[in-house]
Amino acid sequence: MSNLEKEPPELVIDTEPRAVGAVELLAPRDVPLGGPRAMNVRRTLPQRHRSLIGAWCFVDHYGPDVVADRGGMVVPPHPHTGLQTVSWLFAGEIDHRDSVGSHAAVRVGELNLMTAGSGIAHSEVSTDATTVLHGAQLWLALPDASRHTDPAFEHYAPPAVELPGASVRVFLGSLVGSTSPALTFSAIVGAQIDLAPDAVVELPVDAGFEHGVLLDAGALTVDGDDVPVAHLAYREPGSAVMRLVAGPAGARLVLIGGLPFGESIIMWWNFIGRTHGEIVRFREEWQTDVVAGVRDDGRFGVVAGYPGAPLPAPELPGVRLKPRS
Repeated sequence: MSNLEKEPPELVIDTEPRAVGAVELLAPRDVPLGGPRAMNVRRTLPQRHRSLIGAWCFVDHYGPDVVADRGGMVVPPHPHTGLQTVSWLFAGEIDHRDSVGSHAAVRVGELNLMTAGSGIAHSEVSTDATTVLHGAQLWLALPDASRHTDPAFEHYAPPAVELPGASVRVFLGSLVGSTSPALTFSAIVGAQIDLAPDAVVELPVDAGFEHGVLLDAGALTVDGDDVPVAHLAYREPGSAVMRLVAGPAGARLVLIGGLPFGESIIMWWNFIGRTHGEIVRFREEWQTDVVAGVRDDGRFGVVAGYPGAPLPAPELPGVRLKPRS
C-alpha cells in the first residue's frame, strides 16, 4: 500500500506513547488515503518516540470497511525502495500487480510479501467480489547490506498451529514450532494469533526480540496491561514468555517483533534510504521515468495491466531529511 498523504512528514508526530507497567502503548492516528470517500487507516508506526520494532517500520490497520460506502482500495502504481511490504487481510481480497511481472490476489490469512530492494512499483485494488475490506499493511526496513537487492514477490499461506486457547499463523520468521519459508533479511517474526474467549496463553518468544502486539478485535491484556483495539503494544527485549489474556469474546491480534534494527534510516513517502540525496534521487527517477513516461527500463519499471496513470510523488519538504533510528 502507498502512503497517500499529500505532505508526508519526515518524522511522524503522534500522541506520545504511554507506558503502562512493562508495556508501552502506541495510539493510532487516522490517515485518509485519497479523496472524500477514501479509506481511512489507523497508523501506529512510526511515531516520534518509536520508529521501529525490530526491522518493522510501518504499521497501517484498516477496516472493517463496507466497500459500497467507502469505495474500497484503489491505489495506483507507486514506488518503493529499501523495504519489504507485508499485506495481511482479515476480510476481502486485493488484486496486486507489480513491475517484476507479478499479478496475484491478496487473500484472507495468506501472506503477500513484496521486496522492493533497489526499486519496484506496484498497484493494489480491492476486487469486485469484495464487500468488506479489513486488514493490515506493514513494512520492513532492509538492512544496509541488503537494501539494494533485486526486487521480488512471494506468496505463502501459513498453516494454523493450534495451542490450548489459541490458533497461530506464522507468516514471517519462526514461532511455536512453525517457520515461514518467506525470505527475510533480518531476524524477525510476524504472526496472526486468535485467542479463544477468556484464554490465558503463555506464549514462548525470542527473549532477544523487541515485540509489538496490534489488537484487531476483542479484548486483550499483554503481560497484565490492557491493550485497546487498534493500539500497538510495545515490549522491549528481555523475557522469553509473553502472557496474553483474552476477554469474554476472545481476541484477534497481529504479533510482530525482531532483533533491534541497529541502523538509522530515512523514510519519506514510499521510500527508505540513508541520506537526503538518495531520497531526492529516488523521487526524481520516479517522476521522470514513470510519471512522465521517459523510460520503462529504469529503477522502478512499469506495472503492466493497471488501467490508469501512476501516482505522482508529493513535493519534498523545504528542509533536509534527517535519519531516524
